[in-house]
Amino acid sequence: MIIFGTRSYLYQLAMLTLVCGNCGNPAAHAVRKYVTKFTLFFVPLFPFSTKFRTQCTFCGLQQQITKEQAEGLLAQPVAPQSYGQPQPGQMQGQNPYQQ
Repeated sequence: MIIFGTRSYLYQLAMLTLVCGNCGNPAAHAVRKYVTKFTLFFVPLFPFSTKFRTQCTFCGLQQQITKEQAEGLLAQPVAPQSYGQPQPGQMQGQNPYQQ
């Protein structure tokens, strides 16, 4: 008796801020990789299906993208965040929302 089948794996590659094509909001989008592998006796042997998708965290829309598009999104430079550091033009110790 031979036991074979498939098993699916989900990898979250990145969280990027993009403008959603559905709701038009600049929201976080999860870039995910879905891999389906052939298994023999419950041992995953080789992948036979790989898909890439983005999902908007605001409206939940999922869009399938190509591997090249996913690599292009992952290669985009990320702006450095400077928490606790005063921004140019902002006085240190002053609340920018206070008038």
